[in-house]
Amino acid sequence: AVTVVALAVFWSTISSYATTGTSYGARVACSCRYAGGRTLSDCAKDFEPGMELVSLSEDAKAKNVTARFALMFSQTATYKEGWGCVLEPWK
Repeated sequence: AVTVVALAVFWSTISSYATTGTSYGARVACSCRYAGGRTLSDCAKDFEPGMELVSLSEDAKAKNVTARFALMFSQTATYKEGWGCVLEPWK
């Protein structure tokens, strides 16, 4: 019961941090992967401390990287020639 109450009280803060973290992760990893030419696992080394729970996946055909946190939050950045990596609009 304490966990449920804590989640309810802090949900806005948790959601904000998760959205920011996944957006940052997707954008940095996409740029590293498609502009820098590094592997996705090597790009994860560029993350700030505390981002160990953000996981990355890529769609090489679409040239995009998706960052996920806790299976509930995700953000995708797509590489566009001349623009670099662009975050998809939030839904």
